[in-house]
Amino acid sequence: GPEQKVRMAHLAIVGSHAVNGVSRLHTEILKRDVFRDFHEIFPERFTNKTNGITQRRWLKKANPALSSLITEAIGDAWVTDLEQIRKLRPLAEDREFRERWREVKRKNKERLAAYILDRHDIHVSVDSLFDCQVKRFHEYKRQMLNVLHIITLYNRIKADPGLDITPRTFIFSGKAAPSYFIAKLIITLIHAVAEKVNTDRMIWERLTVLFLANYGVTLAEKIFPAADLSEQISTAGTEASGTGNMKFALNGALTIGTLDGANIEIREEVGEENFFLFGLRADQVAEMKAKGYNPREYYHRLPELKQAIDMIADGVFTPDTPDLFRPLIDSLLNQGDPYLVLADYEDYVRAQEEASNLYRDQEEWTRRSILNTAGMGRFSSDRAVAEYAKEIWESPPVRTTKRRPSPEGAHIPPSCRTE
Repeated sequence: GPEQKVRMAHLAIVGSHAVNGVSRLHTEILKRDVFRDFHEIFPERFTNKTNGITQRRWLKKANPALSSLITEAIGDAWVTDLEQIRKLRPLAEDREFRERWREVKRKNKERLAAYILDRHDIHVSVDSLFDCQVKRFHEYKRQMLNVLHIITLYNRIKADPGLDITPRTFIFSGKAAPSYFIAKLIITLIHAVAEKVNTDRMIWERLTVLFLANYGVTLAEKIFPAADLSEQISTAGTEASGTGNMKFALNGALTIGTLDGANIEIREEVGEENFFLFGLRADQVAEMKAKGYNPREYYHRLPELKQAIDMIADGVFTPDTPDLFRPLIDSLLNQGDPYLVLADYEDYVRAQEEASNLYRDQEEWTRRSILNTAGMGRFSSDRAVAEYAKEIWESPPVRTTKRRPSPEGAHIPPSCRTE
């Protein structure tokens, strides 16, 4: 007979007493689409547990200068109870505090710039906007969309050398799975674009493109504190949660992103006006695919997009191997653009222009930076673990006989305590 198969996810659902997503959107997609039949049978098993990060690693250790400023302003309770960081909110209106916040960010950018100069022999201006996309390389995370925007800015400057443009340093880092050919090809494209941009005298001090190799926690601890703009641009409905988005925001970066994963909840917490939103929603993505998405429509309608794609296809960035990136072009134009890069390009460029314009107003940018950090109270792993313990594991907290040192202690929110 036919080959017998076991669907491990189905087996896990049947054999478990609880099934959870790791962001509100992710959980809804599981219930509505991925495991719809199981949700109809076992609705009580499905619950949401939004991911979290540890502020002790990603703020206190990674960003000691900012940690000290925060502690001086509101005390150190945030180290074990991140909800306390909300107390920063009114300080966003304090001019002196904003100045000190800005000084800390500049020092962190200087530290990263020194690392880049030492490791890559490239000078970057700390006055430029540090635009960072740091994550695993995958088509759904759309590093390709970021690259198309960089090429667009490059072309605008070449067409108008006197163009008044906000200087930017584009920072990529992350790894691709060993056998993921397309992801590795995108990394190669980033290197090729960087070589073209960084060696063009007309572009110097206006655009710099970097790929920082060997991404890991140590490098991440340099990047997150220095970032101005956090790229969270996955196709809506594809990212389960994400935690890089939380690490960037906790360190005061503003986010440009789609309504995907935990971005939705972060935007609600930090304030819609403090988040550069763009792109199709998950339901719009599904609707567009159902109706029949034609990426070539966008390719022919948007001249700047067409120019950027044609430059890649024509070997402008790799003259010795002009067809090197043909698989990327085929994916976008001939294989349906599965992650709707072209569909979201125009709105992405609009949101990027909004970010560029705001960055010129350093007082307002800093105010929003503070509000981003202040809005991250619910994204602690302490809260996530406490929710798992109470609502899934049904494991009550145990009082230890010896008090742990403060940096290691984990606050359990009142809503998650068991009597």
